[in-house]
Amino acid sequence: MGLLDHVLDFCDDVTFPKRKKRKPMQTVEIKVKMDCDGCERRVRNAVTKIKGVKSVDVNRKQSKVSVTGNVEPKKVLKKVKNTGKRAEFWPYVPYNLVSYPYAPQAYDKKAPTGYVKNAPQAFATPGDLDDRYTWMFSDENPNACSIM
Repeated sequence: MGLLDHVLDFCDDVTFPKRKKRKPMQTVEIKVKMDCDGCERRVRNAVTKIKGVKSVDVNRKQSKVSVTGNVEPKKVLKKVKNTGKRAEFWPYVPYNLVSYPYAPQAYDKKAPTGYVKNAPQAFATPGDLDDRYTWMFSDENPNACSIM
């Protein structure tokens, strides 16, 4: 049986070309400055023409475009930039998901209501610094300070 399985595997590889891996279903969020209905329509039409797009949600008030489907994020961003608009990936996270929303590089006055910038300082846990200093002078730490 081993030889027969090997021959069948060889025949499958030779006769049938491998299929391309399908892109996963995902949501791509992009920040685009849109001033009027024409800008919104231009961005929406450009994005809907991409192969694999299931739905497009444009929110002009937040300057946000959400594209859902089997698409690559870089292709979506490039297509939006081809409309002549300045675009970037959505740099914000919801306010209630971060530990320190007023961290120096997380708080942004230009952010939409309920959002802060996606900065690592905002996600830090509160006791990290204190735990490190306590561990430096702990009796259980073999590398602790020996001055005491």
